[in-house]
Amino acid sequence: MNASNALVALGAAFLLSGLLARAGVRIGLPTIPLFVLAGMLLGPHTPGLELFSHEGELELLAELGLVFLLFYLGLEFSFGDLAAGGRRLALAGVAYLALNVGGGFAFGLALGWGVPEALVLAGVTGISSSAIASKLLIELGRLGNREAPLIFGIILVEDLFLAFYLALLAPVIGGAEGTSEALVAMGTSFAFLVGLAAVARWGSSQVARLVDDPDDELLIISFVGLAVLSAGLAKQLGVSDAIGALMIGLILGSTPSAERVKHFVMPLRDAFGAIFFFAFGLAISPSAIASVALPIAVAVVLTIVLNVLAGAIAARLHGYGREAAASIGLTVLARGEFALVLAAMAASAGLDPRISAFVAGYVLVLAVLGPLAAKHSRALVGIGRGQAESDHDGHRKTTTTLGPSSLPPPEPN
Repeated sequence: MNASNALVALGAAFLLSGLLARAGVRIGLPTIPLFVLAGMLLGPHTPGLELFSHEGELELLAELGLVFLLFYLGLEFSFGDLAAGGRRLALAGVAYLALNVGGGFAFGLALGWGVPEALVLAGVTGISSSAIASKLLIELGRLGNREAPLIFGIILVEDLFLAFYLALLAPVIGGAEGTSEALVAMGTSFAFLVGLAAVARWGSSQVARLVDDPDDELLIISFVGLAVLSAGLAKQLGVSDAIGALMIGLILGSTPSAERVKHFVMPLRDAFGAIFFFAFGLAISPSAIASVALPIAVAVVLTIVLNVLAGAIAARLHGYGREAAASIGLTVLARGEFALVLAAMAASAGLDPRISAFVAGYVLVLAVLGPLAAKHSRALVGIGRGQAESDHDGHRKTTTTLGPSSLPPPEPN
């Protein structure tokens, strides 16, 4: 595709996605599945207008969407917010992973596709979509809810786990050179994450001086460069680019320039985020999904049950009620970008070809059900739309920012 055709296609993708989303929002639908649907309708796997023949044509723009979504999420919190969660937050994240990854592995074995395939399916069904979860927190106005730091913490624990899981899985399914290669990759990932955590905890003032400038243009150029560079370095070292962006957001979120950065990153987040979900839709082939419809249906039901159970455990650990439990479990219900990465790894390793079709259908169903369920989580636990939120159910009034007062008192160790 030449430059002029690429510009026309990209402009049409933005415009048509926006028009479809506007129509859906008027009848109460969230924007995420609508952007995915736009990608499906305008991609190579459905009849009619084809703007892009392959999702790879939008790979860089889609990655920027993921970077800005997670960077913004990091800005909304701080390292202190996470530290305040302490042992309870870690237990909630571990419980979520144990239920979902363990359940996914058992499901994979039950299918009889093979042990390497079961390991891939464990990651596919066990790791939620950071991009969708962060977009939901923003879109539903729940960043000020009391359970929001806990949801954020689960996302962070998942991403940390994923960094090591990918490093361990690659040699297992790809025939790499044994455990030494896996250990080196895991060690590199761990060192990078520890380094970013140390900067977040003790070096934020130095980073602030690197980015902060009274001139808005220079501020934007600086924080975009830092976020994208950190994401790129993370990816080169075998860590998710999402977690690199998220950690830099955490660092800048505790600096004096945080509010200005947040203001300027919002349009980047929204525009590139839409392209991320649009590109996601381009990869989905409806015709290939029919052959694995039954495993998809079983996996979706299993994921919903395990997520609701994990949300209830996390809420109980923090003394929250039913509404918060539903919000936690349903906000992180959708699967997405990491599932596609695992499917691509399985395809390149020559594993069972049914995995790709399974992942496409499974991700599509949850990309639609997840946002809808999260949006109506109050109704799903029998709470009327007009009823005021109470501290007993783990909420305070929704605001646009999150401060220390939004956190529950630290639990004594």
